[in-house]
Formats: sequence, C-alpha cells, structure tokens
Amino acid sequence: MQQKQNIKRRVALTSILASGGLTIAKAVVGFATGSLAVLSEAAHSLLDLAATVMTYFAVRVSDKPADDEHHYGHGKVESVTALAETALLFLLSGIVIWEAGNRLFGEVHHMVEATIAAFGVIAASIVVDFFRARLLYRVAAETSSEALEADALHFGSDMWSSIAVLAGLGAVALGYPWADSAAAVVVAVFICIAGWRLGRRTIDTLTDTAPTGVADRVRAIATRIAGVVAIDRVRVRPAGDVLFVDLDIAVSRTIPLDRVATIKDRVEAAIRGEFRKAETTVNVVPRALDDETILERVMVIARNRALAVHHVTVQAIGGQLSVSLDLEVDGGLSLARAHEIADALEDALRDELGPKVEVETHIEPLQMGRLSGRDAPATRVAEVQTALVALAAQSASVRDVHDVRVRETPDGEIVNFHCHIDPALTVDEVHEKVDDLERVLKLRFPSLKRVVGHAEPR
Repeated sequence: MQQKQNIKRRVALTSILASGGLTIAKAVVGFATGSLAVLSEAAHSLLDLAATVMTYFAVRVSDKPADDEHHYGHGKVESVTALAETALLFLLSGIVIWEAGNRLFGEVHHMVEATIAAFGVIAASIVVDFFRARLLYRVAAETSSEALEADALHFGSDMWSSIAVLAGLGAVALGYPWADSAAAVVVAVFICIAGWRLGRRTIDTLTDTAPTGVADRVRAIATRIAGVVAIDRVRVRPAGDVLFVDLDIAVSRTIPLDRVATIKDRVEAAIRGEFRKAETTVNVVPRALDDETILERVMVIARNRALAVHHVTVQAIGGQLSVSLDLEVDGGLSLARAHEIADALEDALRDELGPKVEVETHIEPLQMGRLSGRDAPATRVAEVQTALVALAAQSASVRDVHDVRVRETPDGEIVNFHCHIDPALTVDEVHEKVDDLERVLKLRFPSLKRVVGHAEPR
C-alpha cells in the first residue's frame, strides 16, 4: 500500500516538473513568433501545471485513512480535483476559440513567424507528452487514481493539440497565415473532448454512479457461495481506488450463527479476490425455505427464544397437526413462571404453524449453574460398577461396561459410564436399552441424581 502511494506521489511530482518546463518553453516561443496556436499551447501547459500541482496534493490527501469525519476515507478528493481540472480545460478552450475567431474574422491581422525554435519546441513537447501520458495512464490504472488519470488526459490532449500546432506552423511556413488560428481552434477542440471525457467520469464518481457491470459481477460472485440462497440487494460505489460494496444476502434461518458468520466471511473473501481493494459490508437476512421440515421450524422458534427443547414429536392426527416436546427451564423457577415461558413458546409455534395446531410442552428442570463435586470413594465406585455389570449381563445387547465414574454433588450422585452395543442397532434401539439400564440403576440407588451412559459400537 505504502509503495503504491509513493509511486503516485512521485509520478505526480515529475508531472509538475514536465508541465513547468513545457509552459516556459512554449510561452517564450509563442511571444517571439506571435503564434496563437503556440500561445494556446503555452496556456494549455500552464493550466496543466496548475492541474498537476492540484493532482500532487490530491493524491497526498486521498491516501489518508478514514477518520471520524470521513468514514469512507478521502478517495473522492481526487474526483473533486479532477472536476476542477475539467473546468479549467473548458475555460481555456473558450478563450482560445474566442481569440482564434478574432484573428480569422477580425479586421486586425497578426503576423506569425514559423521559426526553427517554434518547430523544435512543439516537436519536443509532443515527445514529452507522449511518454508522460503513457506513464500516467499506467500508474493510474495500477492505483485506480482518478487524479492521475486526469493528468494523463491533459498530457494526451497536449500531444494531439501539439501535432495540430505543428501542422499549422508548417502551413504558415508554406504561405497560409490563417492556418495558425485554425490550428488553435483544433487545439481547443481537443481540449474540449478531453474535458468532456474527464468530466463525465468524474461526475459519475461524485454522484455514486455504479461502475458498469460491477453490481452484476458482485451478485454472481455471492451466488456461487454455498449457503447463499438469494441476493436481495447489491449496491456499489467507487471512492478513489476503493470500491465500496453493500450486499444483502439471504440464508436459511435454520443455519446456526457460527455457520452464518462463515458464509459472510466467504462472500467477503470472494469479492476481495475479484476486486482487490473492495470494502464489503454483508448483511444477512434469515429466510424460511420451502423445504423446511416441521421439526426444523420448531427448533428455529425455540432457538430464537433461547429455549432448550428436545424429544420433539410431530404427528398428524386425523388431518390435524400435533407437536409435543420437552422444554427445559431453570429448575429454580416457580411453576407459574415456567408455565408462562411454555405458553409463550406454544403461542409462537401456533403463529408459525397455524392456529389449529395442537402443541403440548413437558416442562423439565435445566441445570443452570455449575455443580461443585468430588470423586466418590473407590468402594462406592466399585459398588456402582458391579451393579452396572450385573444389569448389563441381563441384557441381550449391552456388553463390557467400563470407565465408570461416580461424583458426589450437593444435589446427589452423578454416574457416567461407557458400554459396548451391537453397531447394527438403530439409535432409537440403543437409546432405549441404555435408558432401561439407567432407570433400573437409579431404582437400585435412590441417591443417584443422574446417570449418563455412553454407548460405543462393539
């Protein structure tokens, strides 16, 4: 970044030196020969000198980072400078056309001398303008600098107008004195064309006109990202060499938040891959998709209300939809408060699924805090493990009870264990068999608060 800034400033500074040298040389020759075309070129170069000075300071200011007053940076300073340069171009062309008209159609005739010095200065100007315009166009393209592009247009128009002046001087040398004024008009036309091209692009930037085709390219890039189901809005605007992109994307509302963040990051990275200096803001809109299941819709509603639900059962009873679920709330809440939470969830489900849906909630205590505990004595662990092994032996599926842990807490004992089960069984079958084991163990040891069995494929 710093290297590009230094290049922009160095090129702008050398343009000042080139414009200054050409202005002095053309002015001396113009006054010596009385050539309006050469004087017009001198005035053109003088305005170029003023413009390049403006460009130099513009690129210095535009490279400043965003601050409290300029949230989008200072890139448009270059556009304002380019617009001022455009006004100078039109002003100069008007003056040249006025003077050329007086010389062509007025009663007073001005003598013009086509000297060797005049030819030499104009020829040297053409060479300098050619190489300066090439360098400025290249650096402007690399840095996306409107001010440097404006400077390149100045030198480019200088080159073509100098060619016209050179032709006019040649015609004067051949005995056609009016050719000098005609060449001056040609110079003015070139200046107007350059000013029109520059002014149109500058005004587009200042009025936040989206670059042609960029919005469609951004839309196509975002659409290719997995998880993006629709593009609701795309807005782009340039500011200097930075492209600001404001993008609204739709994603499935069933996607968890961490996945949504990943999708946003991928969209931004993809846009930066296409537009290196893009500043992208991605707004995500949750969208209910047509293929959502009833279970997914129930889980989304519960998640949006920060509620923990499980054992969701969806049934169609005689054409009527029935939903039942277990709702976990803080075990320390009063029944009245817990019932209010359940009622609010049921109302939200009816709003989503229809007023005739049957909703039943089973309220369960949710362990909200962290229980302090300690490992039970080895004799207690051995007692529980012996009981578990004996119970597993009575089962046709549960085998190899191991890794038994017993922890004592103020609310009672918590048991964790692992066991092996036939891997061909379904999850429903495995859950039922482990639940049976846990239930019988709690009957045998009433002090147990909770039993958690982890089934592994045998």
